[in-house]
Amino acid sequence: MAKAANKETAGGVIRIVSHLARALREREKLTQKELGKMLGYSAAAISAVETCAQPASDEMLIGLEATIGGGLGVFEVARELVPLERYPAQFQDFIMLEQKALSLCSFEPQVIYGLFQTEAYARALIAGGYPVLSEQRVEELVEARMARRVLFDRRPEALIEFILDESALRRDIGSKGLMRDQCRHLAELARRRNVTVQVLPLDCGLSGEHAGVRGGGMHLIETPRHERLVYMEVQDESLLLSAPAKVSMYAQRYAKIRAQALGPRESLGLIEQLAGDRR
Repeated sequence: MAKAANKETAGGVIRIVSHLARALREREKLTQKELGKMLGYSAAAISAVETCAQPASDEMLIGLEATIGGGLGVFEVARELVPLERYPAQFQDFIMLEQKALSLCSFEPQVIYGLFQTEAYARALIAGGYPVLSEQRVEELVEARMARRVLFDRRPEALIEFILDESALRRDIGSKGLMRDQCRHLAELARRRNVTVQVLPLDCGLSGEHAGVRGGGMHLIETPRHERLVYMEVQDESLLLSAPAKVSMYAQRYAKIRAQALGPRESLGLIEQLAGDRR
């Protein structure tokens, strides 16, 4: 739904699209009503895009490219960039890498990683955080998080690894029923051939070693060009590392965490057990 508040919070890409849509429409000497009729939208819908009250949908961007794009391809490029505006600013660089990754290896010590979350779990986490977000923003972020799951079915197939601390499985978010469904969903994903899920047990530190005790979560990405990067996020601040020495150090730490975690079969058994315990 178009809202006046969106005009103040619209990101750079949406503002550029709105300016180009208006400028190219006027160059073609079309009214908003006339352009809307050509695309199958109302004049109000065209106005909402041109004033940043509502981002252009993917279907509208296709139509704008075909009708007033003039062969420039700007609206075609915008189809990839506009959806990124739904994500927090510090996450937008990473989401492009995530969706194109050849491999993604993640460690999360506190919660289920977003890519593996159910809609209900994601909503409970996002709505329960601080600062408190509006219902509209919560739903926007939930929708954006769910859209990331296309990575599981992408072709060419991505190799996805996820290590989580056992405490994240035992911490109830929302309700026991919600967590039961979340554990079942996690188990279902763990059975995929391109996905590996491992649990770092609570008693890991009893051996005197716990490679994941410092530094929080991390995500190791291999790009289509076989570049290796590390992404980390703490307290809504993000860090994307590409220096080989830094990437190597975090890759070694991740490998140590993986070695200290339960194996995939043991991990799946524990996840299924915890799902059954929440009755």
